[in-house]
Amino acid sequence: MYRVLIPVDDDENRALNQARYAAHLPDSASDVEATVLYVASKRRDIDETDFEAAGSAVAAADYLDSRDVAVDRRIEAGGVSETVLDVAEELDADELVMGGRKRSGVAQALLGSTVRDVFVSTERPVTITGAEMVVEGGAREVLVPVDSNRERTRHQVEYVTGLPNAAEHVTATVLYVFPHQDYRGAPAHEFDDVEAAVETAGSLEEAGVSVERATVGGEVARKILDTAEDRSVDSIVMGGRKRSGVQKALLGSIAQDVMLSADRPVTLTG
Repeated sequence: MYRVLIPVDDDENRALNQARYAAHLPDSASDVEATVLYVASKRRDIDETDFEAAGSAVAAADYLDSRDVAVDRRIEAGGVSETVLDVAEELDADELVMGGRKRSGVAQALLGSTVRDVFVSTERPVTITGAEMVVEGGAREVLVPVDSNRERTRHQVEYVTGLPNAAEHVTATVLYVFPHQDYRGAPAHEFDDVEAAVETAGSLEEAGVSVERATVGGEVARKILDTAEDRSVDSIVMGGRKRSGVQKALLGSIAQDVMLSADRPVTLTG
């Protein structure tokens, strides 16, 4: 089974989009187990009846029920980020689905602190949905933008091929953006010149996933978003984690720009 952890806050729209994303994973009715988690930030005695008082959590769980997805309702007390990480470890979750995008007073997208804390503290894939995007069902088309870092591309491949029945239901576009090479007279953009991209496409195909190859030149985050829009992909799979000199996980600027600007789910792998 593919285990999905869905930590929700009090925003019902975000919680429902998280649930919709999980419900529209391939073969979700038979192959997905979802846990909807609500964390009470203040430590106190709680029981399962408290879950029913969290309207956003109930809405998410009820939506999953309505789509015949196996769902566990869970409430815990404590620090939010720490509890999410502990539960993900306990469940051995394959994916965390977070509703991380928020809007400031000037409608600028912001990354919630809990999402950032969870992302930089786990090696598990983290998918960011939000309150405004539309998630559709059916076969899943994913955009896999790659750079030259083989460790990150390996994590992207592992995520895509690990989706339920990926060989049957998933089509991947592997994209390499040649930074800032969109000027007149720029060199030709050849996919086969980028070893990490070639290896990524080959690994996906070896796992039975249908692959398209694409290259473009220009500002990297902008071209990723444009390609996602042009190809109407269902989600973007980024290898967003980097490591500092003390091995602390950092969120790369391109991954952050894509995540904050995308109108579709973005999965951050490693």
